[in-house]
Amino acid sequence: MADPIDFYFDFASPYGYFASRRIEDLAAAHGRTVTWRPILLGAIFKVTGMKPNLQQPLRGEYLVHDVGRIARLTNAPFTYPDSAPANSVAASRAFYWLTDEHPEQAKLLARTLYHAHWGEGRDIGPAETVVEIAGTLGHDRAAVAAALQDQTVKDRLRAENDAAVDRGVFGSPFVIVDDEPFWGWDRLDMVERWLSTGGW
Repeated sequence: MADPIDFYFDFASPYGYFASRRIEDLAAAHGRTVTWRPILLGAIFKVTGMKPNLQQPLRGEYLVHDVGRIARLTNAPFTYPDSAPANSVAASRAFYWLTDEHPEQAKLLARTLYHAHWGEGRDIGPAETVVEIAGTLGHDRAAVAAALQDQTVKDRLRAENDAAVDRGVFGSPFVIVDDEPFWGWDRLDMVERWLSTGGW
């Protein structure tokens, strides 16, 4: 059995959103599964010295134009959120609280949070919003709220972020196939070619 594909993403990343809509089908077509790994780019930027794209002159304006164009190209539901860039801490904690025992439910939560933010334009930064969205999927709201403040969950997210940096992850989306790294939504075609050919 081939190793899973590692899919690193930040909920604040529109490019991660577009990748999240394709990665599972891409992997399944090649007999692979996907391990979803939310990260916090804010913490990673402290290592790389970068700033969020939206805070960079010229690059921020380009991103706003580009993501609308990708949404039209891929027929993705898209509403640019006023809250961008969102604080993705609560969303990421909720995912890691759920993923060990219920990985498919965690993926569904991630896709639902992503859709709420980039598809509907909602601010998913507040903990109460994450709790409410998780509740619509049948999760106990009190349990989710407690998990977001649980030190074990906080430590897990920090450890996942540190591990991502150790693997060379610096952006979203970031896909690793058998130790081969690919950064960016526009690299998914290359990922597919890599899987088809075994690499080059």
